[in-house]
Amino acid sequence: MNRIFIIAFLIINGICSWAQESVSPELNIPPLTTEGTYPMIPLLPAIPTKGENRENDEVRKLEKTYTVMLESRVNVFVPLEVISDINIDAVLVGDQIAEIPFEIELNRKPEKKDYYSIKYSENILDIDNDGQMDTYIYSPQYINEKISKDNTVKIYGEKISKEGTHKKKVYVTVEVGN
Repeated sequence: MNRIFIIAFLIINGICSWAQESVSPELNIPPLTTEGTYPMIPLLPAIPTKGENRENDEVRKLEKTYTVMLESRVNVFVPLEVISDINIDAVLVGDQIAEIPFEIELNRKPEKKDYYSIKYSENILDIDNDGQMDTYIYSPQYINEKISKDNTVKIYGEKISKEGTHKKKVYVTVEVGN
């Protein structure tokens, strides 16, 4: 198996070298150097940094030299996002109704008034998974400050049928207004 690959490689290498020698004069392709590669062409021309360049006893005076300074400005937009975690702990006894205020903190003050609003993954919850909606989250229609203080969670104890500790995760995002 290895012999077949070696023989195939030698045949392909011979064809390629023959093609190089026969095609080069017609297409003006320079012949390969002794190392088997084309001669290197410098990517950037050599620019002397001083006033004269001594090659082959020639003196070349520079007529003009320039130093170019570039300045770039970038407009970066940081999106408005909620940076606070909210944990609400409440103890309900019987048919008690609990209204719990909470704050939402954003990363900065919104630049437009009445444009951004708070969006919850769920704002009507069944906290004990019994089929009855018992927890409601209320927020103002728009958020205009860095810290929103008018948010409440209202829990109806009469609709909770299972005793114990109940936990739910609700994700809060900022939504662009209409």
